[in-house]
Amino acid sequence: MKTNKLIALLTATCISVGSYAQTVDEIVAKHVAALGGMDKIKAVNTLVTERSLAVQGMEIPTKTTIVVGKSVRTESTVMGNTMIQVVDDAKGWMVRPTMMGGTGEPEDMPAAQLKQQLSSVDPFGGLVNYKEKGNQVELVGKEKVDKKDVYHLKVTSKEGMSMDEFLDANTYLISKIKVSMDGQDGEIDFTDYKEVDGVKFPNSMEITNPQAGTISFLTNKIVVNAPVDANLFKRPVK
Repeated sequence: MKTNKLIALLTATCISVGSYAQTVDEIVAKHVAALGGMDKIKAVNTLVTERSLAVQGMEIPTKTTIVVGKSVRTESTVMGNTMIQVVDDAKGWMVRPTMMGGTGEPEDMPAAQLKQQLSSVDPFGGLVNYKEKGNQVELVGKEKVDKKDVYHLKVTSKEGMSMDEFLDANTYLISKIKVSMDGQDGEIDFTDYKEVDGVKFPNSMEITNPQAGTISFLTNKIVVNAPVDANLFKRPVK
């Protein structure tokens, strides 16, 4: 009798677990739906974001302009000096003020930095259309992070770069990303999602790195599908 009860209990447990288990594709589909749906996402061709960056007691205004899948330009003003980073057609250049070890003139972006920046032309991350992008996604499991239930997904790009993404189990929006680059571990927390033209974007981000400390981003403005001049991404010629 006890054996029968044990078998019945195990069977019920397996059925229960099976009914709540989700595959990677199911979780990703819910993530895409939470962002606004694939039709809305695909309708985004350009994205202009203005943020305020807080680091080491300084407030740094930052503007990022993206032509989705092709180009991105980030321009920041630090103590009256302008810092520019551009990726265009998989090539990168930048301008660093002398106070940051640069010359104030356009220069090639280092290969390692360019590799990191290439993903920024895709504002929706490696989960959206991950198969078409050649990414691999593994469901590590359901966990608790910062006292919240999350789905832990390991995302590996076709270039071999991997990161751990944590999706809120209730909203299916990304709450945290952990990544290791050149032996350094860092993480980004995403909060305060707001909808712009039918698509949700995080309005607050916090980057934590053992060397750089904590950097906070607060979004002031997001414009979807604004006209963007292609010359914005062209490297100036003396």
